[in-house]
Amino acid sequence: MRMNRRGFLKALGAGACWAAGGFAGASKGIAASVAARPHIVLCMADDQGWGDMGYYDHPVLKTPNFDEMARAGLRFDRFYAAAPVCSPTRGSVMTGRHPNRFGCFKWGYGLRPQEITVAESLKKAGYATAHFGKWHLGTVYKNSPVNPGASGFDEWFSAANFYDTSDVLSREGKAVQTKKESSMVAVDAAIEFMHKHVKGDKPMFVVVWFGSPHSPHKASEQDLALYADQPKKLQHFYGEITGMDRAFGKLRKEIATLGIRDNTILWYCSDNGGLPGKAVTGGRAAKGSIYEGGLRVPAIFEWPARFSKPSVTDVPCNTADIYPTLMDLIDQPLPDKRPLDGMSLAGVLEGKTKARTRGMGFWDYPIRGKSVASRAMLKRLLDLQAQGKEITDPAELRTDADKITKQYPEDSFPGHAAWLAWPWKLHRIESKQGNVKWELYNLADDPREAKDAKDTNADRMKQMQAELQAWLTSVVRSLNGKDYPAGK
Repeated sequence: MRMNRRGFLKALGAGACWAAGGFAGASKGIAASVAARPHIVLCMADDQGWGDMGYYDHPVLKTPNFDEMARAGLRFDRFYAAAPVCSPTRGSVMTGRHPNRFGCFKWGYGLRPQEITVAESLKKAGYATAHFGKWHLGTVYKNSPVNPGASGFDEWFSAANFYDTSDVLSREGKAVQTKKESSMVAVDAAIEFMHKHVKGDKPMFVVVWFGSPHSPHKASEQDLALYADQPKKLQHFYGEITGMDRAFGKLRKEIATLGIRDNTILWYCSDNGGLPGKAVTGGRAAKGSIYEGGLRVPAIFEWPARFSKPSVTDVPCNTADIYPTLMDLIDQPLPDKRPLDGMSLAGVLEGKTKARTRGMGFWDYPIRGKSVASRAMLKRLLDLQAQGKEITDPAELRTDADKITKQYPEDSFPGHAAWLAWPWKLHRIESKQGNVKWELYNLADDPREAKDAKDTNADRMKQMQAELQAWLTSVVRSLNGKDYPAGK
């Protein structure tokens, strides 16, 4: 029997828990120390590299608003995207799980309706929920099981993929032509939502996913003017980041103007490592790679009512940590015991946790992404709706997104996987022929992953290989649907 999200939530069952107790309960009762549950605003860039920030002394980029928040709040210096490309990382934010667990291998893949999202959990906890900007986890059509509304968002104004200035977005399935700079489109929609709900009886959960600085870069004239002395290929790239910074600053200022800054969690990060030839990636390689440059991203956090002292942490953290952290901070249980790859960062935020208490797994499955031409798709939707028509093709709506049609072997893990147990990072690279190559790096001594240390660390290799093998097996079991209650 196929089941929608509402039915699935009613049928929650118990499943095996990966590293039981590692992701929740780190700091119960934190929310009780403030007058009310915090509002929550999550922001994410599209392709911003780890070092593409003024606060990391970038020689060119101007990001005054990000810099100010980094000075005032908590700066994560070793924050990782769960995957080296966009859709999978966004899926990790929504679920707290590695995206391969639900088949979101690359860009253009999406959520399974069987997954339980952070938006659904916060909505159940009494939050008014909204998504603005890039979605890229399904569709933005009406009557689709994988649009933002089906994933727990009460209101949404979203693009199917990255979007640029004057693109068409979907407001709960209705195509709307925009005319502003792309980052400001999402922020202004979020501000409108907050004005609507700020005096209501529900706290707000607002997701703002920017479309910048994804190529093709199209910065505004205002932002381009700052980089007139730079090479042509970089002017629009830098300008888009500054435009995103300007929009983020407007959002942060409006939160203060509304009188809710103290009791608002504001969390910003990027979705994958930076672009080759343009970004400062903070490590070997760039977007698309399991090496450090493809995974490390900028991240900053603030919740002044609870964490008033500015701080910096180098504890390794991950986008999959966002969901369990938020649930812990508002003192709410996770919905069931399916394996999560994230852990609560409450102790890190408090400054009490100085080391990650569990390993961190990555796995780039060797499959091509799926093209999602958001601009063309939404322009077509705009034209259809002008004629009184809608998208009705089941394939376009992805009505079969809940079907699990393939079972994967639990003893084969093709592609490039890695296991991070700070400061050590183990790489497992399986070829098409099934041959496996191993690499081991001490990131504290070798942040560029240039000196393979496996030959002089036999015991450590053996231990980490076993940990990675166990994690990969757990991921494949999830991928095959074994986490879901009967009747999925």
